[in-house]
Amino acid sequence: MQIVETTNEGLKRAYTVTIPATTITDRIEGEIKKIAPQVRMPGFRPGKVPANLVRKMHGDAIHQDMLNNVIREAMDKLVADNALRPAMNPDVSLGEGYEQGKDAELSVALEILPVIDTPSIEGLKLEKLTVPVAEDAVTEQVEKIASQQQRFETKDGEAEDGDQVICDFTGKLDGEPFEGGAAEKQPITIGSGMLIPGFEEQLKGIKAGDERVITVTFPEDYQAAHLAGKETTFDIVAHEIKAPVESTVDDEFAKQLGLESLEQLQGLIKGQLEQETAGLTRTAMKRQLLDQLAAGHDFDVPPSMVEAEFNQIWQQLVQEASNEEDPEAALKEIEDEKDDYRKIAERRVRLGLLLSEIGQANGVEVTSQEMSMLVSQAAQQYRPEDRQRFMEYIQQDPMMAAQLRAPLYEDKVVDFLIEKSEVTEREVTREELQAAIEAEEGEVEKADAKPAKKAPAKKAAAKKADDAEAGDDAAEKKAPAKKAPAKKAAAKKTEDGEAKPAAKKAPVKKAPAKKAAAKDEAAKED
Repeated sequence: MQIVETTNEGLKRAYTVTIPATTITDRIEGEIKKIAPQVRMPGFRPGKVPANLVRKMHGDAIHQDMLNNVIREAMDKLVADNALRPAMNPDVSLGEGYEQGKDAELSVALEILPVIDTPSIEGLKLEKLTVPVAEDAVTEQVEKIASQQQRFETKDGEAEDGDQVICDFTGKLDGEPFEGGAAEKQPITIGSGMLIPGFEEQLKGIKAGDERVITVTFPEDYQAAHLAGKETTFDIVAHEIKAPVESTVDDEFAKQLGLESLEQLQGLIKGQLEQETAGLTRTAMKRQLLDQLAAGHDFDVPPSMVEAEFNQIWQQLVQEASNEEDPEAALKEIEDEKDDYRKIAERRVRLGLLLSEIGQANGVEVTSQEMSMLVSQAAQQYRPEDRQRFMEYIQQDPMMAAQLRAPLYEDKVVDFLIEKSEVTEREVTREELQAAIEAEEGEVEKADAKPAKKAPAKKAAAKKADDAEAGDDAAEKKAPAKKAPAKKAAAKKTEDGEAKPAAKKAPVKKAPAKKAAAKDEAAKED
């Protein structure tokens, strides 16, 4: 095999690789001898099919497989012999006019990772903003839970605002019952706003045992087209009237939630609040840390990695723009600042490479046990019958494994750096901590030549440069060459986090509101 370097400019390399025809032919003949005993053909005993017939039947497929194998081995040798560290998978093309029996002429183009002097971790200074959990915050959360656990008790007399009516109803359109418009012993809370306008209000004054016919008009934008804008009637039979009972926050209330005491409930709530603020504290420290790293290092990064990172940012922005009230205007706005987002992508890649160098120089690693757990967790996104195939795919694709490993590796490097930093603590309120995080986002915008105006919320996800998601795979010295196959989308939450109503209740439910645009991810903890 002959390898000739044709380009050596900055981080770009190009080569021509010639694989002798004899190498490919020898591989083909060896494979034919290997599979011949397994080939079955009418008129021949098992294992006695002549090699020339095997070649005639399977020659093209065997040739393609063996050609792919020798090309892959040639790329491995090219990388090893030249001590290359590819930033992405090399771009390999087979010369025009190639056919079986001829030498294979390959053109190979790739970008390599830059040589980075091991970054100094001395002199890093961070401020840890801590938020003590106040008792009134715990009390507020407990009371919120109590308000969500509303209880009702049977009462005499007429139904009023806030009361619950247990009733049967049958909906009719032009005098005929319509599908899905009936229910039995359905609890309806007057004033809850859960049903179409006018329905709940007309239940006021009804008593147990009463029968009533009400008239309601479905909204023009109702999801069931045959009911949208139509006037309908509902035959109501009331069985029971219940009044709300104020929940008493005590040990008994906690036991209704499956806990032993109110003290245990308060302890759990306090722990959750502490965990939330700890996440925000770490986000603020991480951004300070990465800002210091970014300010002290400036080196060329592989354009292909920047492009891959930019494409990831851009796809998310375009998707979010499509959810805006005026998608066309939102898209134009991000188009006007496309160059700025490319700079953010470059910063992300550079930070990822820095974290990689620091991690490797200081022995930070993801253990095999941690990696197995990551793979198992990722596999849960797939159907049970596809999980094993996904796990095998990860084992066979180093790039995909690196992509999966990278976020955990990055977090471990960040934790290592925080431990090595000089940290001072300062107590603040949650609002002050959130304001500090937002202020740091503003500093990142300046560093990336962002306009002075406040960025719209839809752009926040792209501004996580200081979270070093920038180098998801750069943190592992590699970038994704391809996406995982057939990856499922994350499950969508029901609106307001509530379970969907039974199908039979659908016609009297309000048309669901449009989901809000993607939330600002910049405040998330990686």
